[in-house]
Amino acid sequence: MKRILMMVFRNILLVPYMWCKLCYYASHVEKYTEKQRYDMLKFIVKRANRGGNVHIDVHGQDNIPKEDGFMFFPNHQGLYDVLAIVDACPDHPFSVVAKQEVKNIQFLKQVFACMKAFTIDRDDVRQSMKVIMAVSEEVKNGRNYLIFPEGTRSKNGNQVGEFKGGSFKAATKAKCPIVPVALIDSFKPFDTKTISQVDVQVHFLKPMHYEEYKDMKTLEIAEEVKRRIEEVMKENER
Repeated sequence: MKRILMMVFRNILLVPYMWCKLCYYASHVEKYTEKQRYDMLKFIVKRANRGGNVHIDVHGQDNIPKEDGFMFFPNHQGLYDVLAIVDACPDHPFSVVAKQEVKNIQFLKQVFACMKAFTIDRDDVRQSMKVIMAVSEEVKNGRNYLIFPEGTRSKNGNQVGEFKGGSFKAATKAKCPIVPVALIDSFKPFDTKTISQVDVQVHFLKPMHYEEYKDMKTLEIAEEVKRRIEEVMKENER
């Protein structure tokens, strides 16, 4: 909370205008292209990071597929994770599949609306399958998505939780590239009380293309993506 207040205070002249703009975009998403909405979010995130002493250390941008229609699968550390990846991902707008519990958190609610994100009810199998089918169709049509395969943030710092196989069903149905993303120290901006400078590492790993995983079960894909992420985290954790 202290860092959020610092982000607001250091951008106090800009906050009222950008908050109104964010809310308007969120309420009128069809008036703007996905690129326009994404650029607006990137501007807000970059200004917030500057005000909040958050530095994004990006690695592997060249691993992001040149053509749209792929899916990011990062480890999940905290409420800041999506914002870190928005800052780190240069020219590829993406949307999010988030758990239903976060859909009413102010600011995140507006951000997800601008991204035209899906929320998933993990206790409702039918609703979950509808979301998976909808996401796979959108990815086939060239939209990019992010799903946290842990399902919820680990709350154990840089320790990675279990990756659920079901998280990868949308990717296997879309036959799209799977891009593992390793987040390091992404829990620190919003989930710790420190306001000193934080360096958040975002590592885009080499994508797994459909030919590589087509004969694997979703649980096997989950285990392999987790292995690759943990390997990068072990090499780069400070």
